[in-house]
Amino acid sequence: MFRPQIKVLDCTVRDGGLINKWQFSDEFVRKVFIALSQAGVDYMEIGYKSSEKYFSRDENGDWKFCTEEDIKRIIGDFDRNNMKLSAMVDIGRIDAEDIHPKKDSVLDMIRVACYAKEIDKGINLAHQCIDKGYETTINLMAVSKVLERDLDEALDDLSKSSVSIVYLVDSFGAMYSEQIHFLLKKYFAALPGKELGIHAHNNQQLAFANTIEAIIVGANRIDATLYGMGRGAGNCPLELLLSFLKNPKFDIRPIIQIIQELFIPLKTDVEWGYHIPYMITGTLNEHPRNAMKIMASKNMPDLKVFYEELVDGTPLD
Repeated sequence: MFRPQIKVLDCTVRDGGLINKWQFSDEFVRKVFIALSQAGVDYMEIGYKSSEKYFSRDENGDWKFCTEEDIKRIIGDFDRNNMKLSAMVDIGRIDAEDIHPKKDSVLDMIRVACYAKEIDKGINLAHQCIDKGYETTINLMAVSKVLERDLDEALDDLSKSSVSIVYLVDSFGAMYSEQIHFLLKKYFAALPGKELGIHAHNNQQLAFANTIEAIIVGANRIDATLYGMGRGAGNCPLELLLSFLKNPKFDIRPIIQIIQELFIPLKTDVEWGYHIPYMITGTLNEHPRNAMKIMASKNMPDLKVFYEELVDGTPLD
């Protein structure tokens, strides 16, 4: 049995780009695009849309910006196999005029990432994207750090908005299945008529398990990445998710092939996945930036000291 309403979005290039500042070659992104379309994935999130007013192309690759020219250069005349294209925008990192009307774009969906404290700005930007003709979502980030009262207020604002899809995001990989279950039930109660999604990080090796829990509760918009590639500990692995869903429209073979061809070799040069520093930040519900910093250092510091500094709130060097 399978649930045909479930839509899978692969965000490998967007989330994985946080590791290498989106310095992917055209050939890499094109091969990922072709493999995902052949596998029957519903959406490919090809990167961020960001303003060059705030970020430099000298430091960031094309997939931090996702101009129409960049995307068209990749997709060419390849058959998308009905796969749609998405890009993510962050509040304060793009101006509305940098988002073209849908009729002038190859993108199908814009996902707006925001925190509960800036939900009004997130909804405003999402409404502008809706008015321009895009499918639009709100990805409410870092909710494991939000007071329940503040989350309730954000959900109430979302309930009154025109945004039809809302994602629960475990930004720090800190949640367990019980929390996923509780929060999605809360989201469903507060957001009648809206679709819900899940974006899980793998700090405690629970991204796949938490994604399954979200599906059980009723989430139909599901994020994953090839070989789990993503910031820090990474995300729910796409290959596991497609195998679990049992939908005959998905073909796992192009996914296995592209992982062997591109991602296994890439992992020798670019680090992601479960490591003790990410486990520590996950269990303590802390942003992984400190773990990423020590993972990038040449000499691994004393991990017990790292743990104690985070527990004690001591500023890290």
